Amino acid sequence: MNAADGALLDAVRSLRWPARLKAPAGLAGDHRSWMRGISTEFEDYRAYRPGDEVSKIDWKLLARRDRAYIRLSTEQTVLPTMVVLDASASMAFPAATLEKWHFARHIAIGLASAAHTGRDPVGIAVATAEPGGHYLPARTRRGIVHQILALLGTVDPAGTPRLAPVFDAVARRNPRARIAVVSDFLGDAAELLNLATQRSAAGREVHAIHTIHTTEISPPTRPALVVDPEAAQLKRPLTDLSRIRYLENFGAWRERLARDWRMAGASYTEVVTGQRAAQAVQRIVRPPETASRP
Repeated sequence: MNAADGALLDAVRSLRWPARLKAPAGLAGDHRSWMRGISTEFEDYRAYRPGDEVSKIDWKLLARRDRAYIRLSTEQTVLPTMVVLDASASMAFPAATLEKWHFARHIAIGLASAAHTGRDPVGIAVATAEPGGHYLPARTRRGIVHQILALLGTVDPAGTPRLAPVFDAVARRNPRARIAVVSDFLGDAAELLNLATQRSAAGREVHAIHTIHTTEISPPTRPALVVDPEAAQLKRPLTDLSRIRYLENFGAWRERLARDWRMAGASYTEVVTGQRAAQAVQRIVRPPETASRP
């Protein structure tokens, strides 16, 4: 673990990641579950029916109304969290510093830490050029975040791995889990979106974290030769005119991407390398009612 990794973990130490949807019932935890039970979080009353547990009757209400009611409350549960991280060549930008990759890596680690702080099992799947990529199952053990950090320290982004099969495998292995995809979405985005739509329709939580480098938003104004990071043979001159067209196309594409993911029922957050990773993580995990406030 280097100094930047340590600083990130210190900055996100107190962050928690509350569920945006009611989670499937499971082990006791911090998130509101679909299941009604006898927890301390009161939700409603219901008339007593034969077969209900007598211990759930509100005896004070019975004395006032001469009719038996039981207290309904929402059980609290854990929410397994899996991060799917894109390690394609387009994430290795710029080649001299890999700033985009390190930023995305820190986003993944920060999200894992925030979920783990809330006592949730957390794991990661990395889409790499190597067959099978890398996979750590969701666990609650104390050192799981450092294990994820150590794994990502061995990954070099390269090639054109597909994210959709990785997402699908994670979803099948973890039917209850919240899934967060950290990517620049320059690969098999349509297939990935289709799988995310199905996942959201099933009532599961999906997050898209669109990772962008500042140069992609504001390319240099001087003439330059631009090389495709995933296909080095593709080179295009960047002139004043092509820069204007690129900015228009890139902006329109980002708008479509955000709209499509949100229409799919997923959470979408755009993060840019110019900001601190800890601040980006805070934006992602913030509950919806506070995320929209200035």
